[in-house]
Amino acid sequence: MTRAGHHLRANALVLAWLVAAAVAAVAHRWLPEAGWLLVHLPLLGAVTTAILVWSQHFADTLLRHPAPRRALARRLGLHTAGALAVVVGHLASLTPVLVAGGLAVAAAGVAQAVGITRQRRGALPSRFGHLAGAYVAAGLLLVPGVACGVAMAASAPAPEPYARWYVAHVVLTLVGWVGVTVAGTLVVLWPTILHARIDDVAERSAARALVLLVAGTLVAAAGPATGLRAVTVLGLLVVLGGIALVSRVLVRQARTAPPVTFAAGSVAAAVVWWAASVATLGVVVAVAPTWHDAVPHLSALAPATVAGFAAQVLVGALSYLLPVVLGGGPAVSRTVAAELDRSAVVRVVLLNGGLLLFLLPSPSLVRVVTSMLALAAGVWFLVLVARAVRIARRGTQGAPAPVVPARANEPDPVAVGIARARRRGAGSVAVGALLVAVVLGLAGDPTAAGLTQVAAVGGSAAAAGDIAATGGTTTVTVEAQDMRFVPDVIEVPAGDRLVLEVVNVDDTVHDLVLDGGVTSGRLVPGARATVDLGVVGRDLAGWCSVAGHRLMGMTLAVVATGGAALAQDAVPDDGHTGHAPAGAGATPAAGLLDLLAAPDDGFVAHDPKLPPVGQGTTHHVRLEVTEQVQEVAPGVTRTAWTFGGTAPGPVLHGRVGDTFVVTLVNDGSLGHSIDFHAGALAPDDVMRTIEPGETLTYTFTATRSGIWMYHCSTMPMSLHIANGMVGAVVIDPPGLPPVDHEYVLVQSELYLGEQGGAADESALTAQQPTLLTFNGYANQYRDRPLEVRAGERVRVWVLDAGPNRSSSFHVVGGQFDTVYREGDWTLRDGGSTGTGGAQVLALQPAEGGFVELTFPEAGTYPFVTHVMGDAERGALGRFDVTG
Repeated sequence: MTRAGHHLRANALVLAWLVAAAVAAVAHRWLPEAGWLLVHLPLLGAVTTAILVWSQHFADTLLRHPAPRRALARRLGLHTAGALAVVVGHLASLTPVLVAGGLAVAAAGVAQAVGITRQRRGALPSRFGHLAGAYVAAGLLLVPGVACGVAMAASAPAPEPYARWYVAHVVLTLVGWVGVTVAGTLVVLWPTILHARIDDVAERSAARALVLLVAGTLVAAAGPATGLRAVTVLGLLVVLGGIALVSRVLVRQARTAPPVTFAAGSVAAAVVWWAASVATLGVVVAVAPTWHDAVPHLSALAPATVAGFAAQVLVGALSYLLPVVLGGGPAVSRTVAAELDRSAVVRVVLLNGGLLLFLLPSPSLVRVVTSMLALAAGVWFLVLVARAVRIARRGTQGAPAPVVPARANEPDPVAVGIARARRRGAGSVAVGALLVAVVLGLAGDPTAAGLTQVAAVGGSAAAAGDIAATGGTTTVTVEAQDMRFVPDVIEVPAGDRLVLEVVNVDDTVHDLVLDGGVTSGRLVPGARATVDLGVVGRDLAGWCSVAGHRLMGMTLAVVATGGAALAQDAVPDDGHTGHAPAGAGATPAAGLLDLLAAPDDGFVAHDPKLPPVGQGTTHHVRLEVTEQVQEVAPGVTRTAWTFGGTAPGPVLHGRVGDTFVVTLVNDGSLGHSIDFHAGALAPDDVMRTIEPGETLTYTFTATRSGIWMYHCSTMPMSLHIANGMVGAVVIDPPGLPPVDHEYVLVQSELYLGEQGGAADESALTAQQPTLLTFNGYANQYRDRPLEVRAGERVRVWVLDAGPNRSSSFHVVGGQFDTVYREGDWTLRDGGSTGTGGAQVLALQPAEGGFVELTFPEAGTYPFVTHVMGDAERGALGRFDVTG
């Protein structure tokens, strides 16, 4: 195999890991353990593979004694298999696989150290041969670093020991394995990129820096071993001293040959992120009260360390090295180099500017947009590499010769000036793109940014209608408080001028918007505004336009006494119907909705406790289909189509292997059916629709565990489900341990039509639910909380009955140590580390599972779907935890 082919195959592994990391970054919201993957795919995968490849390349160059290629091939095979095993073992909670993978990765590091040591012994003396020792030291530091990571995963230590393993793992792998390798490489790579010379001062400084880096890493790693955080801080200060020496050499060389390529800019930026990451690591360890308290802050360092330092130095180095090793002659190398240097300034600024904006405190949408720009700059490199490889393979045929100005002792000042102007222009374009991204992020979420609308305030000519002005003025003070306008009904003589003094006495931002667009503008707490409506000749509707506030009941009615009533079509349609006064027809149920209201004292919440498994292995169930007027919120009713008289229907509970014999009796006025997801059988007969007065027997055996939905399958199925024809079947997994409390919550959507009527079909078609509920009644467990004691273990089964919206079950103030979703544990007793936790159980319609947690202390712990708009529509409850 040719030299170019060898490097192409070796670096294909690096690029494959980078592609995997990019895909994970885009799809992280849908991936398990996304945070872990976003660290380990680039570091364990791409960076470590690159270190193995290029450490050997530079050792061959420095020692002038090439090692056999097959040794590197074996090393790469061992590492790749080990890294894949670590990823699979971690994601699947297969500890033996993870441990075996860790051992393989560590063995690759040892093989590098041993191989380069033997290579040094057989080499002739050379000026820079001693620098190959950096790769030996780095390989040896990788071994304990991997051991710390494996210990965290395999031994499930308590939080404080886990944190010490974690810090040692970070120090030995990032500061040691990666940092020492980078320092040893930059000694010769940086001046080569710049076409600068290496003087004796630079060589001596580099040697001293490597000693400081290795010694500092060992001292810093000794801190967790001894339990002394001061020792770690001291070691990191020594490491910073080594980075400072390296940086001084790089700056001196850059003064003689300014960096103008992407490779140089990327490597320079990476060194800045390197120093900042190590310094921040030291500060975090120094100020944290305990090792455990330091871990969350260290996790926040991942973007700076992974993307800013490790990945960026890799991308910069490859941008210079690939044209060198791909071969093809000087012309091809120049063409490949020019391709990899495309839009150099733009890419460097976007990547580093986007990363910096992501790390700064800013609204979520700003961070999302800027991080996507930074990711795009990284993916851009992968695209250019593919193009460069294609160019190298076809040679210069058909490719225009790149314009590469040759360096001269006296460069042309005109050419230099033009090049600088182009770089400044490119930098301006990139900065402009970042500013646009920030503006778009702020515009998309102005409230999160602390911005408020400033709207025009003035009279509405439409308010006057045809009424004659009386010459009188009515002035009313309206207070915004507790999600209400006080007063919420204002009577004004028709023809009077109406002036509203709006005062926000609440603790959140509000505004007042009225028909015709007249607005107070956003009012922060304590602010006030004057709203002059001019002459009022008809009724007007008003509301708070802050997202969700109108739905919570923050509305206002202006009644013109003696004037024309407000026509129904005068109410602007913002997607929330029923907030204006009803017309002559039936009363919309949504118009009576007050999500802050509490039910009457006599209200009894739907019992959420999981019923016990019945005797024997065959369970006979009778479900009667009836139509019931059901209260779904205080004072708000609907006609529900029910199984067994309740919506949702009764919970069935059994074990794997149990048989259920269900008798369905249709006592309703429409045809209905039933579909049990817990049984696997042909649907043709048992799921058929039966007419009123008919009976059907549905028998199934539960062969698989989980929480399963049952529902009416008569078309339109969405309407039958939305009208309440849903329920849950819980089949315990074998060996499920007992807990102190076990609950079942069925999340469902309500599409309210008329008060006391069936679901609104148009709202259902538009997928615009009025309410989201747990067990059929909005906020019922907010007002009738579930009572437990601190320290008791709680299991909550959750079923998303839909019909349309997903769920993300979350307990505010709680953490799940066990998560079971769709038939299997995604986290069990803290996972492979023993300290793993989860914050939500994410479910699509018809999916289900359970979570387990223990409340650490007394207090009130709300539970919600973390699809927050749905939580604010009624999917909210509380645990009342006593001591």
